[in-house]
Amino acid sequence: MGTWGTGNYEDDTAADHLSTRTSGLVEEIAEHFAGDPVGLEPDEYGGAVVPGAVELLCLIAEQGWVGATLPPAAVALEWKRRYLEVWDATIDDLGPSPEYRAGRREVLVATFDRLVALASR
Repeated sequence: MGTWGTGNYEDDTAADHLSTRTSGLVEEIAEHFAGDPVGLEPDEYGGAVVPGAVELLCLIAEQGWVGATLPPAAVALEWKRRYLEVWDATIDDLGPSPEYRAGRREVLVATFDRLVALASR
């Protein structure tokens, strides 16, 4: 076992555990994109869960811990494109205020952009 510091994620076992957890998030997100695009609509389970899972990946990766697993940048960029395509095509059916629509889209873009940037490192 290798240990290189006193932090909670500064040894091989903890890094392996982190890799397992983050790989699970990547797989969960990928499963939502592999299914029917209806599942990604804003009022569907995947529509809510995917951005939250992306946010968790970003928060973990931003710590710089060894073991954090991210998708390739090209995959993250495709997730962004597909998610926003579904969101843009369906959000108006739910009757949001213009302020909510613009503000929420801004948050979604920023969240996926963080993942793309982190995956590009």
